[in-house]
Amino acid sequence: MNVVLLGAPGAGKGTQASLIEEKFDLVHISTGDIFRANIKGGTPIGKLAKSYIDAGKLVPDEVTCEIVKDRLAKGDIAGGYMLDGFPRNIFQAEELDKFAHIDLCINIDVDISLLMDRICGRRVCACGESYHVSTLNGATECKKCGKPLYQREDDNPETVGKRLDTYFKQTAPLVEYYEKQGKLFTVESGKLSPKEVFAVIAEELERRVK
Repeated sequence: MNVVLLGAPGAGKGTQASLIEEKFDLVHISTGDIFRANIKGGTPIGKLAKSYIDAGKLVPDEVTCEIVKDRLAKGDIAGGYMLDGFPRNIFQAEELDKFAHIDLCINIDVDISLLMDRICGRRVCACGESYHVSTLNGATECKKCGKPLYQREDDNPETVGKRLDTYFKQTAPLVEYYEKQGKLFTVESGKLSPKEVFAVIAEELERRVK
């Protein structure tokens, strides 16, 4: 099964992607990871992407699509994959349909007010662990490794607002795009724990696999 994972910043895509990957053995394909791998490997398309990034410009949709197309040509995705961070707009979705078949689009829907609170209240550790201030009880160190927690520079109201605005303008229309194709499955996750959200997603994936 080939899946697209949608959700605004702070919706919990990363958590759900890890759980889905583990249970359903889908190859998790993050566009951010692909970019970094190509740039690090010095591939032609990686060099092209780097030229835009170094110039402070957004990587054009055409280049992003080519990078994803190249990744999906590799043999390890034969058993199914999950796209995270792609497509980001209608153009990318239409291009994706030209070189791949998507079975399901999972949309993790969260109220915008909750997203602001989640992101601005997020504290992270160098080891990769992430927390929310509401669960820390004043603690300032990671429970896993003991290192100090910090707030990411872009986890502030002004920057988060811009990120969410970009998402709702460019990426949210994909909900309607996949709904028209009969491939959309939306999870209202605002009042659910990550485990409860995954239980709903897992039930739908198991139903479709059968």
